Amino acid sequence: MKRLVVIVLVLLGVGKLSAQQSFLDNQKMFPKVGEAYREKEELLKKEFEKKGLTYPAKYIFVRSFKLDSEMEIWVKNNAADSFRLFKSYRVCTLSGKMGPKRKEGDRQVPEGFYYINDFNPNSNYHLSLGINYPNFSDRILSDAKNPGGEIYIHGNCITVGCIPLTDEFIDEVYILAVNAKNAGQDFIPVHVFPVKFGNAGSMNYLSTFSLTDNSSKQLWSELKSAYDYFEKHHRLPVVLVDDKGKYIM
Repeated sequence: MKRLVVIVLVLLGVGKLSAQQSFLDNQKMFPKVGEAYREKEELLKKEFEKKGLTYPAKYIFVRSFKLDSEMEIWVKNNAADSFRLFKSYRVCTLSGKMGPKRKEGDRQVPEGFYYINDFNPNSNYHLSLGINYPNFSDRILSDAKNPGGEIYIHGNCITVGCIPLTDEFIDEVYILAVNAKNAGQDFIPVHVFPVKFGNAGSMNYLSTFSLTDNSSKQLWSELKSAYDYFEKHHRLPVVLVDDKGKYIM
């Protein structure tokens, strides 16, 4: 029987109140984070209010689409609720091509199911949020010795395999992530897709994309299943990984 590892969802743990408060207070002590809150928090509150959402969101979910150069932030305030779309941000640029990251130096943006595992308020790229590449699947399917790492959502609008935003946009995303972690969301899910599977033009491009093997197409089929589930339910699917690195829903 195949070994299955839960990698997405069991991503919503709740921490102690004192730890929540100290994380937020600690982050605001860093100059770039403090400035982001001063400049952006009231604007975020107004945007939430305009969309009938409660600020700050206790849970957020990030979806990024490589070809479409778009990153979405979905929010909710109770674990049992479905997610609602707060905002879509333009991703500045893309390095590499369609397909997953498999080794150090391939310039690829990962594709798969991740979570934020690092907050860097002193980033060389303004502010940055790390994602946990390589995940369980990547460790099986990527280069065993040098799979690469240090993948971030960050500012400065440049990239060699990360997800870059403008400084203005990363300020907002960073604040939303800090607030969610402060409220107890220890694992903020990040799903990275090659395309927005609901976009006919992007799907047409993906179907004609030249590949040297079938591994990417298999991965895209797995990713699409999770995308379709979320589109239907606005809830995160439970995704497993088998002993060959395949995602199973």
